[in-house]
Amino acid sequence: MENQGSSSDKSPKGGGDSPPVSSILSYCSRHFSYFIGHILAYYSRIISDPIRSGLVYFGAGLIVALFIGWILFPIVLYSKQEQPVNFSHAIHTDPDIVDIGDTDLDRCLYCHSFRDDGTFAGIPRLEKCMECHDDPESPLGETAEEEHFLKDFVANEKEVPWLVYSRQPDCVYFSHIAHVKMGDVECRTCHGDHGETDTLPVYQQNRVSGYSINIWGKNIAGYKSHTWDSMKMDDCAECHTERGLEENNACFVCHK
Repeated sequence: MENQGSSSDKSPKGGGDSPPVSSILSYCSRHFSYFIGHILAYYSRIISDPIRSGLVYFGAGLIVALFIGWILFPIVLYSKQEQPVNFSHAIHTDPDIVDIGDTDLDRCLYCHSFRDDGTFAGIPRLEKCMECHDDPESPLGETAEEEHFLKDFVANEKEVPWLVYSRQPDCVYFSHIAHVKMGDVECRTCHGDHGETDTLPVYQQNRVSGYSINIWGKNIAGYKSHTWDSMKMDDCAECHTERGLEENNACFVCHK
């Protein structure tokens, strides 16, 4: 009998003195409700008396900060400069005016060509322009810009100091032939409708980095509506991923 009494006093295996799960949940629920109640009461006092609580001043300061950061700062950050010659891509790619290829890509590559070793020539040198504009006294059109180009550059055999919108940082290696020839990427994917413009946009240069606004993008927050709105590393990685080429996002592919 004594043994039976002793055994009846033993706690069930694993029971110990731990509180049941329901008690723990009830405890957490009460304290969470208490915490939420204090938070709501705090914000209720702020909203009910915005001037005394400082909400008005906070809101005014936030609006001023956003205005300075998103509107005034980009204006100050970027300097503006006109191109030395107002070149019309629309005229030079119009098949009814200039016969330099059957497709849009052919017409782009006539001036922005690949060298024999596969490297990209980029903006054409004066020698390329003079294949058509060879006589300073015989303009092919009637625009003042062509007259300025012929007299100031062709006649003096002086290279045009173009400002390059899409020049990447020195630490970035970009192969046009890998994208245009091997990847069948259209020029407008990165450069937009640049080949259809009648005037050149103002060149905007970052005063800190020295690079064009076309690299980071015209929206300082990084938002974009088109693939050509910016040329950052994230944009390249996004394009690679969409085409199933995630392996090209490796650092050494672009940073040699």
